[in-house]
Amino acid sequence: MSTSLLYHRFGIRGYTYCSQHFAKGCTFFRIEQPREHLRCSQCGSPAVWIHGRTERIFRTLPIGGQPTGIVFEVPRVCCLRCHAVRQVKLGFADPKKHYTRSFERYVLELSRLMTIKDVAEHLRVSWDTIKDIQVKNLQRRFGKPNLRQLKQIAIDEIAVGKGHRYLTVVLDLLTGAVVFVGDGKGVAALEIFWKRLRRARAKIKAVATDLSAAYLRAVRDHIPQAVHVFDRFHVVKLFNDKLSAFRRQLYHAARSDRDRRILKGTRWLLLKNPENLDEGRDESERLLEALRLNQPLAIAYYLKEDLRQIWSQADKRTARRVLRDWLARARASGMRMLIQFADTLEQHQEGVLNYYDYKISTGPLEGTNTKIQLMKRQAYGFRDHAFFKLKILGIHETKHALVG
Repeated sequence: MSTSLLYHRFGIRGYTYCSQHFAKGCTFFRIEQPREHLRCSQCGSPAVWIHGRTERIFRTLPIGGQPTGIVFEVPRVCCLRCHAVRQVKLGFADPKKHYTRSFERYVLELSRLMTIKDVAEHLRVSWDTIKDIQVKNLQRRFGKPNLRQLKQIAIDEIAVGKGHRYLTVVLDLLTGAVVFVGDGKGVAALEIFWKRLRRARAKIKAVATDLSAAYLRAVRDHIPQAVHVFDRFHVVKLFNDKLSAFRRQLYHAARSDRDRRILKGTRWLLLKNPENLDEGRDESERLLEALRLNQPLAIAYYLKEDLRQIWSQADKRTARRVLRDWLARARASGMRMLIQFADTLEQHQEGVLNYYDYKISTGPLEGTNTKIQLMKRQAYGFRDHAFFKLKILGIHETKHALVG
């Protein structure tokens, strides 16, 4: 086998081919480094004397589906300039690794389409070897996200396991990249992020969150110059939750079986947008029958539909009038549920109306959350929490089927 084949096939340059042998279904190529190419690994001086060798075997690209190894006696040299004995640097593998860089690149290519277990079985190496290669790559590319260019971000927590286990995720809304993953939720989960943000001297212009008091306080304390936009989907979801609870209360308070039968199964009809009702299943008629049965339920439902109009106005001034009108009608209803929600909405109205300054939301982060949950299910969970967080940091570049 020629030296050029060593380079073109395995990416090994500056070494010469010596021999080959076969053992246990594997192919091994023995190579050596010419004496004139030896250098001190510390100062790069060619003035060295060979001071022994250590034989090592490196996994490299397979041939015909069979494992292939590179056998190389790594020289130890005595440097006449440093007056120290060191092993020479390897041109085809990283220090303390038992595989070549070409093998590492091949593993990363396969990992885009296969699970860790499948790659390990295909290449006949351990599961930990494949995982270590992935960790090294993820750490190099995403371990220290560049926060200096951040302008618009979204913050939200995601559930990652039983027992109320959460992660707090920060997303760059302009690039779609996850820039921070914190353990837990609330103020404490973001402490490291704020420190990194200050060191990076980032100038955040806008941030989208839900109506959590913890996020409100954190944004005010750490990035007071940013426009804080309360996510419209969370506002609508909060109202939908109250509407569902109100329907349940009406169902249990119904005096006749007919009223219960009409109210039963209308939860999703109440939460659906009118344009999404299925006419083929008579959902519109069933909904109207339930609304005719109970006037308070009808008031709450139509206010829910009007709530969406706050985010579809031409400008912020018009939206403010629509919001104030909605608050007045909610309070005029005399219904406790609507009055409580109106108080909450009024308290956060500036954050709601800030949508017209920066039309952002946590919607892209919800999409990322869906990808994270899919990745976790396909991997049947992650036993290494740090590895899981690195996978989240790199999830925005996923272009193929998500694998664990």
